[in-house]
Amino acid sequence: MSRKREPMRKIKEVLRLAYLDALSERQIAVGANVKKTTVHDYLLRAKRTSLSWPEIQGMNDEAIEALLFPRKESKVDERSCPDWVHVHTELRRKHVTLQLLWEEHRQEHPEGYSYSRYCELYRQFAGTVDLSMRQTHCAGDKAFVDYSGDGVEVIDSGTGEIRRAEIFVGVLGASSYSYAEATWSQDLPDWIGSHIRMVSFFGGVPRAIVPDNLKSGVKKACYYDPEINPTYQNFAEHYGVAILPARIRRPKDKAKVEAGVLLVQRWILARLRNRRFFSLGELNEAIAELLMHLNRRPFKKMAGSRQSLFELLDKPALGALPVQPFEYPQWKKATVNIDYHVSFDEHFYSVPHRLVKETVMLRVTGTIVEVLHRGERVAVHQRSHHRYGYSTIPEHMPSAHRWQSEWTPVRVVEWGRKHGEHIAKLFEEIMGKKVHPEQGFRACLGIMRLGTKVGDERLDAACRRALDIGGQSYRCVRTILERGQEHASVSVAQGGVECRHENLRGADYYGSIAKEERHAAASDN
Repeated sequence: MSRKREPMRKIKEVLRLAYLDALSERQIAVGANVKKTTVHDYLLRAKRTSLSWPEIQGMNDEAIEALLFPRKESKVDERSCPDWVHVHTELRRKHVTLQLLWEEHRQEHPEGYSYSRYCELYRQFAGTVDLSMRQTHCAGDKAFVDYSGDGVEVIDSGTGEIRRAEIFVGVLGASSYSYAEATWSQDLPDWIGSHIRMVSFFGGVPRAIVPDNLKSGVKKACYYDPEINPTYQNFAEHYGVAILPARIRRPKDKAKVEAGVLLVQRWILARLRNRRFFSLGELNEAIAELLMHLNRRPFKKMAGSRQSLFELLDKPALGALPVQPFEYPQWKKATVNIDYHVSFDEHFYSVPHRLVKETVMLRVTGTIVEVLHRGERVAVHQRSHHRYGYSTIPEHMPSAHRWQSEWTPVRVVEWGRKHGEHIAKLFEEIMGKKVHPEQGFRACLGIMRLGTKVGDERLDAACRRALDIGGQSYRCVRTILERGQEHASVSVAQGGVECRHENLRGADYYGSIAKEERHAAASDN
């Protein structure tokens, strides 16, 4: 065990008593109030220097200490010191450990540090870098996402209305490579859209995404089994990524993005504080420009930048993007009508006729309409924006099934005839206009429902008027009833329709005026 060194004041007193007074070691020990063995050690050290007391007396304390107690030359100090920045970077690579890096160090320097000393020195270095960088993140492993609490005001150039845009931030774990953009809200469509644009910006997909417990992402937060929003889960499945929500009130779970949000606020939003934006696109252009400079900005305590670390670590480790980007879907519950079609956005899509009157789920994107029954996809259509049009797959149509024997065009007409001859005739014309008569069933059912509100007499009169004016549709009959025009007189002339109304003068009126004018002109002559 090493002996505790006496203060320099006592060491100098020991030397003075030995050199000037020529006292024995025992006497010096008593006079200086130190142990005899200590006196012997100090005198032996002084004897090795071959210096006299006047020479020692003229030196300062530091010089005397260096002379009497020279530092031992350690073999460790001569060893090649590892590049700790390189070690810190290598630890972010997949499967790389501190044990492996130490073994590689010893292979290059057999007399190098022991493993415990190596780890100790690395921990000392890690303590000098930013807190957010002390965590070890594997390359391409995780992306952390969140919204900034501070938004940006955008002015509507037309109305002058001021709207607050939200700022979405995504950060890759290993390199801290950051993405940011502005959206109008934190709702599900904007949430999914920001994720799609983020992975496109990264040029690849991480193995996991760590969000906060935002309702758009996590339907029900739970430490053990969080319930992910179905659309967000579909996004994850499309890109082959795992969703790992952070624990509630555990900001350290997503410390990387917390630091990223702070950085975006300071280096992007703060620089935009005096600018005025008149569209979301204009704001995102400004953010993209500053984001590029942020990612290329050199680290203060490490070599390189977010961009260089991304190129070295994350980019090679990211998964490939799918050929087609994810399309945000809309979900709608629908009941299959007796014409074996479901309605979405005023267009009708067929499903297998066996599902008539069953409840199904529609998953609709910008290009596709999927029909799911009990989780199984039963029909897929290209989305159509033709209002009141039909998309029918022949295989969905019935042939000799019980349903067809119950519901046929003849039965629908006979059903209408029970309530009025004009109703039956209108049904015939509606189904006659369709490629498949069954496609007219829906309109006929709608007309019959109108009868439950207004009665058979008014409905039959409305159908008669609709036939007269060439309006073979549910909408035409509904409009006639809403305006109370089912008993208005009509006359067909020259292939057109002429309505009689007290506010319409007609040809007779103008003919009588012309006759009076001719009579007046003859009188003047």
